[in-house]
Amino acid sequence: MGVKSKEIVENFYTSLFNGDKGVLDNYLHPNVNLTWYGTTGLKKLDFEEILVIRNDMAKNFESLKAEVEKVVEEANQIAIQFTYYVKTIENPDEEMPLAHFMAIWELKDNKLFKGVQISQLGEEIDESPWS
Repeated sequence: MGVKSKEIVENFYTSLFNGDKGVLDNYLHPNVNLTWYGTTGLKKLDFEEILVIRNDMAKNFESLKAEVEKVVEEANQIAIQFTYYVKTIENPDEEMPLAHFMAIWELKDNKLFKGVQISQLGEEIDESPWS
């Protein structure tokens, strides 16, 4: 796995909303399965359901970027911690934290195959949680 696997996971989250319609095809296995524990409850998502969420978010925000704090790999699992920052359509001049995420992924054929993700609304920011 090595550095390449960590880069695949990190690049997925940092490029997810850059406007490239092929991003999901580049990073997600066709049989992807994501279990997401969020503030609205548990969701089990496949490729098409992830695409719907991606498209909805792209419509609702002026911009969205991921700031990655940490990426760790052990055996065939990659964990990532990051925060999504957004600029809203109503206030495109101010960037604010949307949510904090922790995710663990297993890859298959160099694509994200099975993942578990946890998110928390981005009300507070710890500028250096690992220091």
